[in-house]
Amino acid sequence: MREPSSVGTESNSVASPPPPPRALLERLKDYGQEDVLALWDEISHEERDFLVKEIESLDLSRIDRIIRCSLRSQALPAAAIEPVPESNVSKVEERSQEQREKWWKMGLKAISDGKLAVLLLSGGQGTRLGSSDPKGCFNIGLPSGKSLFQLQAEKILCVQRLAAQATNESSTSSVQIHWYIMTSPFTDEATRKFFESHKFFGLEAEQVTFFQQGTIPCVSKDGRIILETPYRVAKAPDGNGGVYSALKSTKLLEDMASKGIKYIDCYGVDNALVRVADPSFLGYFIDKGVAAAAKVVRKAYPQEKVGVFVQRGKGGPLTVVEYSELDSSLASAVNQATGRLRFCWSNVCLHMFTLDFLNQVANGLEKDSIYHLAEKKIPSVHGYTMGLKLEQFIFDAFPYAPTTALFEVLRDEEFAPVKNANGSNYDTPDTAKMLLFRLHTRWVVAAGGFLTHSVPLYATGVEVSPLCSYAGENLEPICRGRTFHAPCEITF
Repeated sequence: MREPSSVGTESNSVASPPPPPRALLERLKDYGQEDVLALWDEISHEERDFLVKEIESLDLSRIDRIIRCSLRSQALPAAAIEPVPESNVSKVEERSQEQREKWWKMGLKAISDGKLAVLLLSGGQGTRLGSSDPKGCFNIGLPSGKSLFQLQAEKILCVQRLAAQATNESSTSSVQIHWYIMTSPFTDEATRKFFESHKFFGLEAEQVTFFQQGTIPCVSKDGRIILETPYRVAKAPDGNGGVYSALKSTKLLEDMASKGIKYIDCYGVDNALVRVADPSFLGYFIDKGVAAAAKVVRKAYPQEKVGVFVQRGKGGPLTVVEYSELDSSLASAVNQATGRLRFCWSNVCLHMFTLDFLNQVANGLEKDSIYHLAEKKIPSVHGYTMGLKLEQFIFDAFPYAPTTALFEVLRDEEFAPVKNANGSNYDTPDTAKMLLFRLHTRWVVAAGGFLTHSVPLYATGVEVSPLCSYAGENLEPICRGRTFHAPCEITF
């Protein structure tokens, strides 16, 4: 009788997986994050390699500092808030025509001297709009079919032309505004391809720079990193305030300095009426000599879901308080002297900074490492679990500013947010389109044009190409005595 072979039993035995790299395990233990290797034995060789690379790509000491500082700051009482002093705000009704013209000319001069850059926050997808594309690719339904990106690019082209004309430059190409566009890992490739396929909407390719905001691991309420899958860390973008650390890490602040840029106009992509590179705002900013400024609109009603500018303590810095953090009695309080809400200056993500200040903010935010904690459902190996996303916001810069000024603008001229799908109650493509139609219709009528329309005028209007006019100027030669049938696009 033949002896049973031992070959089969050896081949059927399962070898134990190799342990995780010792140095990596020790590093994780140093920060109390060894749980990210809890499922090591259950994943494949390729998945282990992926997980190791993922962990090695994390700056664990920085992440640990952010988690600890952010959790600790939540327990600290916030300084009492005061209304913004009247002297810090330029109100629409108080501006003389002489001031307006002075600021407009000052702004155009600084632009022609190459001192202004534009910084676009464009990391979000149009998920709430029913699109997986970057928000800037969205077409709100205008007669021209232009995307938000195209509308903004054409406003830059228009301002370049106005600056060249104002300073008697022989060629509009001699004036160039550099456009820095912050994407995210979810929008970067699609944004670049969109610009390339549209030939940068008439801009020079070299005047547009794309860069990505960072991501940061999602954590449990006790600060432990959450795994999305057994071999992948759950991460989320670090908020639109991630722009400061992204500009620093990509050395784009140095790039701006090398180009002679001194002022940065910063805005969010989802505003169909945004005045990109506004010469008036820039002129006001230069005239005031401040480090930071923001355009603001008056809060429409006490419960409106907008953040407002406040002063932190007597004589403290200006900063933004989210609507959810503002006590209802404070939100409803009225200033008897002015008749306005005491806290009425809404933040609409239209900011101006000096380059020196941006350097200061990037260093200060990194040193302080305080992020906002948003409790969210996080996809994890255990299904959706409640955890924390860590974010910084663009307005986190303001407490660092030695001087801040607020510049009031009219909501129906400069603020048409595109956040929710049509059918929602507010901030939809349709509401933004109607705000643009009404504004541009007023421009055309003021320039001597006439409109015909087959539906009530409140439900339609005209679209003026940004290539024709930036803010309603120079339309008489195109419009005077002419009749336009709404809806239509008015162009050269």
